[in-house]
Amino acid sequence: MGLKKAMRSSLVDQVVKQLASLIESGQWPLNEKIPPEPELVEQLGVSRNTIREAVRALIHTGMLEARQGDGTYVRSQTDFGAAMERRLQKSDLLEIMEVRSCLEREAARLASLRRTSEDIELLRDRLAKRDDALKKSDNLQEHVKADIEFHHTVVRASHNSVLIDLYQHMSNTIQTSIISTMNGDADLAEKNTNAHHQLVEAIINEDPEAAEEAVRANIEIASQIALLQENRKEDEHERK
Repeated sequence: MGLKKAMRSSLVDQVVKQLASLIESGQWPLNEKIPPEPELVEQLGVSRNTIREAVRALIHTGMLEARQGDGTYVRSQTDFGAAMERRLQKSDLLEIMEVRSCLEREAARLASLRRTSEDIELLRDRLAKRDDALKKSDNLQEHVKADIEFHHTVVRASHNSVLIDLYQHMSNTIQTSIISTMNGDADLAEKNTNAHHQLVEAIINEDPEAAEEAVRANIEIASQIALLQENRKEDEHERK
């Protein structure tokens, strides 16, 4: 089969590549709103239709998300991440917890073997911020943000780029799983916090077995809290 002459990229394709590059590089951060259409038209020097088609294409891949009456937000930093998120959305909470357990246990094990002094400083800082946010029971979003940033810091301390990227691609789903465990039993919530502290101590002490065990305990407690939440929802539904 002979080669064919390459077709010049269309204007829409060029805009798609530019916008995707801004997303992948983090210049347009995850979960943040992108600039409004008139601003993009002015910056890129193209028509509104071209912008709309490019944005629509990125929405189709899952990298962007249009929110009615609000704007368009970055949903995933890569099309791979978007595809993974679509797959995870079809999974139940237990399956997501199991995947989290696999990734976070290995990340904790590697972090305990590879952590640097800078990693230790960051882990302590993120843990303190998580504890502070937890005390502000009226600000769920702040707690969720602090909690997921803590977990990302642990994963980054593994210094495994593939594992870090994979975990980042799961960010939205992991965040959803964290939200589902925020308003559980007080005793379980305290045990969950203790598991986070034990994890940091294990990483600092270069104890991979203890680090894995802390993650296992954390996921187990989180799963129990999520199960309580589901049971409460079922009870409320039955009462209605």
